[in-house]
Amino acid sequence: MRRRRLLLTIIVSAILIPLTAVIYHRLIASTPIRTSPDSPTAMVPPPLPSRSVIVVGSGLAGLAAAYSALQAGANSVRVLERSAKPGGNSMKASSGINGAPTRFQLSQLRKDTQKDTENADADPDPDTERSFWQDTIASAGSRFAPSAPQAATAHRKSLITTLVKQSAEAIDFLSSLGVDLSVVAQLGGHSHARTHRGAGKTPPGASIMTTLLGKLKEEGPDRFAIFTECEVTRLLTSTAQAPDPAPVTGVEYTQNNEIHTLSGPVIFATGGFAGDTHGLLAQHRPDLAGLPSTNENRPGAHNVLSRAGAKLVDMDSVQIHPTGFVDPANPQAPVKFLAAEMLRGEGGILLYQGRRFVNELDTREHVSRVIMDLPEAAKEDGGSLKQWDVQLLLDPGAAEAAEGHVGFYLWKGLLKKVKVKDLDEATRQTVEEYAALVRDGRPDEFGRRAFGRWKLGVGSEEEATIDEQEVCIGRVTPITHFTMGGVLIDENARVLASDIDAEEKKPIPGLWAAGEITGGVHGDNRLGGSSLLECVVFGRVAGKQAVLAVPQQRELNGNIAMQLSPFSKLAQAQNYDQTGLKTLLKIKAYRNKYPDSPLVAALWDERNLSTCP
Repeated sequence: MRRRRLLLTIIVSAILIPLTAVIYHRLIASTPIRTSPDSPTAMVPPPLPSRSVIVVGSGLAGLAAAYSALQAGANSVRVLERSAKPGGNSMKASSGINGAPTRFQLSQLRKDTQKDTENADADPDPDTERSFWQDTIASAGSRFAPSAPQAATAHRKSLITTLVKQSAEAIDFLSSLGVDLSVVAQLGGHSHARTHRGAGKTPPGASIMTTLLGKLKEEGPDRFAIFTECEVTRLLTSTAQAPDPAPVTGVEYTQNNEIHTLSGPVIFATGGFAGDTHGLLAQHRPDLAGLPSTNENRPGAHNVLSRAGAKLVDMDSVQIHPTGFVDPANPQAPVKFLAAEMLRGEGGILLYQGRRFVNELDTREHVSRVIMDLPEAAKEDGGSLKQWDVQLLLDPGAAEAAEGHVGFYLWKGLLKKVKVKDLDEATRQTVEEYAALVRDGRPDEFGRRAFGRWKLGVGSEEEATIDEQEVCIGRVTPITHFTMGGVLIDENARVLASDIDAEEKKPIPGLWAAGEITGGVHGDNRLGGSSLLECVVFGRVAGKQAVLAVPQQRELNGNIAMQLSPFSKLAQAQNYDQTGLKTLLKIKAYRNKYPDSPLVAALWDERNLSTCP
């Protein structure tokens, strides 16, 4: 029966994964991506109408910013993407997005509590913002050392506070668009299960991106359009008023070897530099030369921002993800598929010569360091890559919990199925020992306390039955994956022209940034699931703030404030009379009309009107 189910999973994955790609490409084809009728390359964007915003980059941070700007009152958004199609690395994200506390966490907590006797991994305590904040601070490492400048520490805390406090809202936002985020898993470095993904077979990144692209498409081509193969080379600025930085007024970009300009407030969301092998990566972390990566080789865009006065921070903080698949058919491939962290979160274990050697749910930094302290694997086929010979093993419970991912990995030949009886003696013994730990619900020698959905050997099965069960095994190795360093921003996503330890921070007018292009949010190490979260939180903030900078939008908000001011005092009343009720209804009407207006939101929040009639 299990064999039949697994075979069905592989067949369904083989059908659904290409189908997902087809749906995505059809969505891309129908999204307002401007292309010339006689050329495969994108057309030049026309001049922007008033109250419009420029977004550079079409990953999740860029699209979240675009959507937020339109909701906040922008007439139009023009996205400039240097690649041939939108999506960026966000499209490939496979573990999920963090949020705490959310209704999905509470729902799963109730389910786990109900079957606590059979689930040693049941989380007895609900997650909180405080727990998430503490985990993020701990993961940031030395950036919060007592010797760190006080101003720098305070600034980092403000960014993390923004990230954490808006995390549940980010989950609600995506859910309201139709993204399924009902499954919650615990990843490395987290004290609770808070990384959300969908119950289906589509990876969370692709699910979020296709949904958001679809919503933006509904705005129509006059309000939203993506222009591909446009590489921004310079930020346009006006005259600076010393000592303040020069305001940004637009961008200069190249397309088909021609130079063009576009004027308006600018949001930069071009991603990190983990793939800039011979540029920024070699400059800031030459010691990482030779490691494979999850990123295609392409230059970072950070210098465009620094030439406009933006300060860079934490550029030496490059995340090594502990598990990238080594393809048996092409072990020397420099770009590898990520073995998603949720595979370990759902119960997977790491083995070296058949034995466990680390808490698989420790931070990515720690797990990677422990692996890289092992003997390096011999170079294969005359290659030059630095790789290690570590195995990832999933029991039937973990494989079922991650069946969408596992089906794809099996289809690609990155995982293989092996019966327990056919495992080598060391691996078989490790599986039996680990099953005993899970069955007893006690921490192991490495400190692992959460065992995901592992079920092999936990029940009352006879040994012969266990022998016939199949596990999934694949070879993994550390890979460069993410860059925590980038352009310095504040909690309003404004790009700063001052160092992180400066007492007075100077934002560059007209310029915002969000996503992996930014630095200061994660410190030494990013928690799994916080990349997509960072994109949504700071992307939405940037979109709103950029609209506020447009003169016509300031006038609109001024009109809103004038119209609301007569009701402000009445709204403070504790016992609402007929006039007071009309006031609440009036504010509600503005809330519905301008859902992303900071002024309306502030009035709503100040009066604590979320439960009004």
